[in-house]
Amino acid sequence: MGCIQSIRCKPKRFRDSIIVQEVNTSIDPNPTSIDESSSVVLRYRTPHFRAQARVLVPPVAGKESWTIGWIQACNHMEFYNTYGNKGMSSWELPDLRDGKIQAISDSDGVNYPWYGNTTETCTVVGPTKKDSKFTVSMNDNFYPSVTWGVPVSDSNVPQLSSIRRDQSFTTWLVAINQATSETLVLQTIRWRMRLHIQVDPKKPLAHRAVLNEPVAQEQPQILGKNEPIPSNAMVKPNANDAQVLMWRPKNGDPVVVIPPKY
Repeated sequence: MGCIQSIRCKPKRFRDSIIVQEVNTSIDPNPTSIDESSSVVLRYRTPHFRAQARVLVPPVAGKESWTIGWIQACNHMEFYNTYGNKGMSSWELPDLRDGKIQAISDSDGVNYPWYGNTTETCTVVGPTKKDSKFTVSMNDNFYPSVTWGVPVSDSNVPQLSSIRRDQSFTTWLVAINQATSETLVLQTIRWRMRLHIQVDPKKPLAHRAVLNEPVAQEQPQILGKNEPIPSNAMVKPNANDAQVLMWRPKNGDPVVVIPPKY
């Protein structure tokens, strides 16, 4: 029994004593929905990725405060809209595309590095006398607008013929010490969203677009071994501010349609 006793006698470091009681993650089973109500843009809405964790934080002895919540980064993005034989527009993350970085923050752009600060995080402010139990949750999906017409022309003649998207994300459940910035990765999730929409621009509005694949997304993976968070996934810019809309014509040079915000 001596060994067990000696472990008991040694006060556990706080970082060893946060308990993740349960983690659930899924992508909703419904297919991507397509909205052709606008004569200017096609909109589509993908199913939601969801993650939820029940966490138990033991009493915090000192005046430390810890925030526990979700951080997400995009590891890969392909987002191509083809316009017949004219060319394609694509949303791109230049540093990720060129391999300069491995991932980019997918924070809400306000509460870096967190994905959000409503249901996504919880802060435990010490000293506390008893266990703190709480749930943190997040969800994510895509709801973009894609112009029917070539984005660099003044004409609104429908020429959109295909939309392809393939994006990968890593989502971490993390505890961060507010004073020291010590960061503990508690859980790592990987997920991916893919879609292919075929469009016949000659057909009348509301009858043009068909979802080819996939009807159901592959479900997220909870990794057995946690992955570290790349440093640039913790800081500005986030994916929304860094992305650029390019026009890549069949003939001629690429054009920046919408520059990055950042």
